[in-house]
Amino acid sequence: MHALLVCDDAEETALLSFILNRAGATCTCNSALQKAMEAFTEKPADLVVLSLRQGFPTTQVRRVRRDTEACLAVISSTSDEDEMCQALEAGADMVLVRPYSARLVCMQLRALLRRSRAAMVTILPLITVGQLVLDPSTRVVKVEGSPSRRLTPLEFRLLYTLMLHRGQTLPSEIIVERVWGYSGEGSSVLVRGLIRRLRSKVERDPRHPQYIALVPGVGYRLEVPEE
Repeated sequence: MHALLVCDDAEETALLSFILNRAGATCTCNSALQKAMEAFTEKPADLVVLSLRQGFPTTQVRRVRRDTEACLAVISSTSDEDEMCQALEAGADMVLVRPYSARLVCMQLRALLRRSRAAMVTILPLITVGQLVLDPSTRVVKVEGSPSRRLTPLEFRLLYTLMLHRGQTLPSEIIVERVWGYSGEGSSVLVRGLIRRLRSKVERDPRHPQYIALVPGVGYRLEVPEE
């Protein structure tokens, strides 16, 4: 299991890295949330831990939820009940308050990792369209003649939706609903960005896509190859 730790304090980064290792996760660390999420698409994580002393936890949670549904723990210096509730409503799975017990945090993060591992087990079968094969249990897509690529949760939901509706043009608002849900975090701009990232993983030449086609003024369609 892999964890992304976003922390702007060097001493706490060292402590939380140690805790995450004890909890059973490898760890990537970053001190800036925006840079961390930009790199997230190339190295997805099963667990995200936010421990930032600057900024608002709710805003930070919403930023993470734009790109991933991975388990998310927030460590905050405030015990304000309203702020903690807002962070949970925005999508955090757990809110921890400083000062904290390293042993207790280790056990709580281990529990989140177990939940993440269990969520990876799914009854959805492999789905194949032409030379595209998608494995929902691992979020891995394989294109014949190319290496397998692991998708982020958002990339997976987008490709799975397009493959289920192969040959059909899906408007951007439908894609927002299927990928981001009803949280209001999706937009046509985010769809374009996600399409671009997905093409980089499934298309031999993303500049001239063979699978994920844009239908100008309408939306996107997964092309069905001719038999």
